[in-house]
Amino acid sequence: MDFTRRDLLWLPLVQMRSPRTNVLLIAVDDLNNRIGCYGDPVVKTPNIDRLARRGVRFDRSYCNYPLCNPTRTSLLSGRRPETTQVYNNNTPPRTHLGGIAFLPEYYKAQGYFTARVGKIAHGTYEYQLQWDISESRAGVPLASERKLRDEDTALDRAKNKKKAGKAAGSEGGAKLSWTPTNRADAEEPDGATARRIAQIVREHKSQPFFIGCGFHKPHLPWVAPRKYFDMYSLDQIKLPDTPAGDRDDIPPLALTSTQGDSEMTDRERRQAVLAYHAATSFMDAQLGVVLDTMDEQRLWDNTVVLLFGDHGWHLYDHQQLWRKMTVFEQASRAPLIVHAPGKQEGVACPRLVEYVDIYPTLTELSGLPKAPGMEGASFTPLLDSPQRPWKKAAYTMVARGANRFGRSVRTERYRYTEWEDGKSGVEFYDHELDPNEWTNTAWPKRARTAKQSAQMEEMKALLHADKKLTAP
Repeated sequence: MDFTRRDLLWLPLVQMRSPRTNVLLIAVDDLNNRIGCYGDPVVKTPNIDRLARRGVRFDRSYCNYPLCNPTRTSLLSGRRPETTQVYNNNTPPRTHLGGIAFLPEYYKAQGYFTARVGKIAHGTYEYQLQWDISESRAGVPLASERKLRDEDTALDRAKNKKKAGKAAGSEGGAKLSWTPTNRADAEEPDGATARRIAQIVREHKSQPFFIGCGFHKPHLPWVAPRKYFDMYSLDQIKLPDTPAGDRDDIPPLALTSTQGDSEMTDRERRQAVLAYHAATSFMDAQLGVVLDTMDEQRLWDNTVVLLFGDHGWHLYDHQQLWRKMTVFEQASRAPLIVHAPGKQEGVACPRLVEYVDIYPTLTELSGLPKAPGMEGASFTPLLDSPQRPWKKAAYTMVARGANRFGRSVRTERYRYTEWEDGKSGVEFYDHELDPNEWTNTAWPKRARTAKQSAQMEEMKALLHADKKLTAP
């Protein structure tokens, strides 16, 4: 039996051990794996690294759709994009889901205090989720933003209409731009978010809470105080050493483009990468404000802290690829770090997890009953035993216009992708031999061994299998 939000309000509160386990959910917009604890030698992220030392770092975590609204709707509902049918940033999350309980609403129904500051759902549609405190901008209640919400919705519709005439496969998106400022951290939006979150934590630490902290950077435009740009020199920034002809074996629908990107010089491209890293380091410093509050209030022993990047982000990969909206590794893989009281700390997990797994994982860690309708699997056992066997596959999909989809399946070694069910192209990559996905073994002009053909067939079967069967 499924429950709506109204039904959940009448459920009896679950009797739990005291104190009840809090949740601090930290969402970071457009954050890829180019950070310190994931092995990047250049990018400075001491606070993300600090959190990783307190928890489990998932090295193979995958979003289910590489775009803000679809991935967040999937994560917050516990349903896959095929169920939510949210494939762009212009479809309200409840369009096809109705009155289900999104993640914070489920906690609220169980007696938790709930609050969010910053972006948790996709910004225009934050009003569709109910919280005790809901602020897109620190200190500004959502109720005061209704006029802005209506304006944003109208603007989104206008943008969507304009984009409809563009060729399928063109992502569009904001121009790559960056600005060092002379403002203090606290004067930037993410700085205000961090300090408001710290205030809410201090004020509500005596009751069980579910708090969402949404950081906007490193989303475009890359605006941050100048000192974060000064942390990097252009000499440190290297562009991907992509082989010539890398795109020759890639189906056209797999690629995205934005007008103007191809006109950049290599120096401008390196400046853009530097700016992305600067915005990442700025966001990391704001995370430090939140983690300091966790230390000061001594909350680590009864609080689950989960940080995720909502999807990856291309930095001139595959020759000219920027942003997201692909199912290549750089866009579908993203950081996921989980601290849970009594679980492993300072370890890496090589097993596959998906963002659709986060909802059931958090509720299990909190001792709550499993919410109805979950299409992911709780990965709580991996927090105790990160090396144990786990699910076989992770799934990511993306749309290229109406009813044109790319669907990709990732195992620990391989990635297999079909465009329009294979009619517009197939991709197959062996990550043990080709971690950058530069050689598409499925390209019709490329000879394959019998073993490779058999591996492709196994991956194809996984892609078309009932995805629920991939749960351990």
